[in-house]
Amino acid sequence: MLQQILADMYIEPELLAELNEEQKQVLFFKMREEQIRKWRERETQLEKKEAACVKVKKVSGKCVSWMKGLDDDVWVWVMGEHHDDKPYDEICDEIMNERAALQAQREAEQLRAKKEAELEKRFSGLYLEPEQVVLSEQEVQLKARQAAALEQRRADEELKKLELEERRKAEEELRRLEQERKQQIYMNLKEVQSGKQTHDEQDKDWQQTLQKSKAADMRRRSLAKQTIEDHRRRSVKALERGRVAAMTKAFGSTNPTPPPKPKPRNTSGAISRKDGMRRSLSTSSRYHIIRWFQEEQLPLRAGFQRDQTRIAPWFHGIISREQAEALLNDGESGLFLVRVSERIFGYVLSYRSKEGIKHLLIDASENCYMLLGDQIKFTSLSELVEYHQVEPLSSSGEEEYLLQACGQREATADYTELFT
Repeated sequence: MLQQILADMYIEPELLAELNEEQKQVLFFKMREEQIRKWRERETQLEKKEAACVKVKKVSGKCVSWMKGLDDDVWVWVMGEHHDDKPYDEICDEIMNERAALQAQREAEQLRAKKEAELEKRFSGLYLEPEQVVLSEQEVQLKARQAAALEQRRADEELKKLELEERRKAEEELRRLEQERKQQIYMNLKEVQSGKQTHDEQDKDWQQTLQKSKAADMRRRSLAKQTIEDHRRRSVKALERGRVAAMTKAFGSTNPTPPPKPKPRNTSGAISRKDGMRRSLSTSSRYHIIRWFQEEQLPLRAGFQRDQTRIAPWFHGIISREQAEALLNDGESGLFLVRVSERIFGYVLSYRSKEGIKHLLIDASENCYMLLGDQIKFTSLSELVEYHQVEPLSSSGEEEYLLQACGQREATADYTELFT
């Protein structure tokens, strides 16, 4: 089941609903590792193709590097978290003000140059150069020349004052037009920006979501490290105890004790798994689940005790999550049961912990049983239960054990339909 999920990179909603938070996080990390592995394989193939095209072996310079923080982890900056970061609205307003000011300044410069040209043209013909008022010494006396020069100076001063006044008015008009144009440009940009206001209104929620996501990533990384350590420790203990039959050869045992052979329902012939039944395919049909159990699990004596003489007290039929929680509500920490999933071809381990009732999905494919996301495989359900009676379950909190089996509460057992 896990191999098919990693191959398809997809998990169906019905299967996802059966996983608890810890199994979801472990599955997330495994799918992420599979993505990275496939990406590296694809990059290697592309490099080989490029080398074959040019017929020259080149060392690829492609690499991905990340800036590290003080904790030697990938450094991530989220806009708005630093105390010096400005709000998104303020940044947008500054950018729009700057753009409006630049465009209005350019337009004002063009208008100013045009006004300057008009003023130069207007006043250029009103000034008289000294040589233009040269009078004949024979016709005009010295006093007349001085009076004419004085009058000319007064006229020049009046013209200069008039020119300065015109320039001042023109400059004020330019500034007024520049401010009006700047405001107009700003309003135009604001109208364009108003189309994104719906996203801006969600900025606060977005930042909170990012902070929660960052905290969840930290918890997932911590959980992944703890899960790896738990798996290593449990694997070593399992090998030492000899509970995992598939790994006993690593100890060099010459005559390993084989697991008990499953007892078939009849002796007419061996019963094999049906090729038409996909165990990892989720289904909501109770009929298909019963058929799967009778054809594939019953010959393996699933749900029986290790001696296969009777059904284990912790085994239950196709009951819902709510029914399982109702059975475990009144018990103490360590009370547990194993039920047939009502959604997929598999089992669910439901147990009561100090934190509340938890549910772990048991993968029943590949002729073995294992907690989804775990690496330890068992040949039977009873072997899995016995193992976790002495070894803790992988959990993010305190170590939990399967201490007491939760039996049937009704007169008629809830697994009757599975064996009829």
